[in-house]
Amino acid sequence: MVRLITHNLLACHVKNCTSNNFPLQFKDVQLEIREAEFNPEFLKGFLPKIEWKALVDSARQLGNTSLPNEQPEMLDDDFLKNLHHVLLEIHVEEGAMVCPNCKHEYPISSGIPNMLLAEHEIA
Repeated sequence: MVRLITHNLLACHVKNCTSNNFPLQFKDVQLEIREAEFNPEFLKGFLPKIEWKALVDSARQLGNTSLPNEQPEMLDDDFLKNLHHVLLEIHVEEGAMVCPNCKHEYPISSGIPNMLLAEHEIA
């Protein structure tokens, strides 16, 4: 499933596309919100792995403005609940992810991203 927790790790891997290839931009998406169990300890442990600006920008592309521009020092419950919702409950069901550099499109169908490249696109 395409959730922002996994989207935050994806970059374009088309041959010679080595700069400005992250984060992938969303295009023509259909979203579904699915509740997930709130686990603050998991979120605190995962937080250092997140590319914060990319997460905030991607969430805003999907219409969610609950995260602050800068990662806060204090991890209170409200912040963690907003982070949980953005990372784990917003599912991109249909649409595409587009590389900001080479404009390659990675389609998303039934929540599954197709990250496969044609032979001529492989580095």
